[in-house]
Amino acid sequence: MRTATDVFSEWADVGKDAGMEKGHAPAVHEILSAYFGEMQGAESGFDAIDAGCGNGWVVRLLSSMDNCKSAVGVDGAESMIVRACEIDPAGKYIHADLQSWSPEVPVDLVHSMEVLYYLDDIPEFLEWIANKWLRVGGVFAFGIDHYLENEACHDWSEKVGTPMAMHSESEWVEMVEEAGFTILQMFRAAPGPEWAGTLAVIAQNGS
Repeated sequence: MRTATDVFSEWADVGKDAGMEKGHAPAVHEILSAYFGEMQGAESGFDAIDAGCGNGWVVRLLSSMDNCKSAVGVDGAESMIVRACEIDPAGKYIHADLQSWSPEVPVDLVHSMEVLYYLDDIPEFLEWIANKWLRVGGVFAFGIDHYLENEACHDWSEKVGTPMAMHSESEWVEMVEEAGFTILQMFRAAPGPEWAGTLAVIAQNGS
C-alpha cells in the first residue's frame, strides 16, 4: 500500500487533478451552499482554509466571492500544490502535513472534500481542526464519498492501493460531536444511480 499523498502527487503529475475537480464540483457546490445558508453572517466577510486542496480549485472558487477576505489551500501532496501554484500564482497554497500544520490565526470556515478517511487518526484531526484551525463558532464543512452506506466505494482502497478508513454515517456523527462540534446539517450531496452520494457535514465549532 502507498501513502495517499504519494498517490495524489502522481495523479497531479499525470493531469488527473482536473478530473477530480469536475467529479467533486456538484457535491462541493451543495456543501458550500449549505454553509452559506447556515452562516448568514458570512455575508459581511469570511476567511477560509481548504484542507486537502488538490489543485486549488475550491480556493479559487472561494476567493472569487466578494465576501471572501482570504482563502488558503493546504495539501500533503507536493505535486498538487505545485499544480495549484501554476494555475493560480497569486493564491496562497501550502505544502504541509494536515495533521501537524495550523494557521497563525483561526478562521471562519474550514472546507474539506474527500480527505478525512485517508488520515491516520480521524478523531485527533477533528479535534485539531476545532482547537487550532477554527475560531469558536466557525464551521467545518466537509464531504466524503468513502463511507459504509455507499456500497459503490467498498473496493476503492484495493483499487487505488492506499489505506482508507471505512466508517458508517453514525460513526462519523459520533466522531464529529466528540470533537466538540455541533452538527448543523448532514445530508447526501449529488446522489445518482448506484451512488449513495457524498456524505456532507456542516458542523459548528464549540471548542
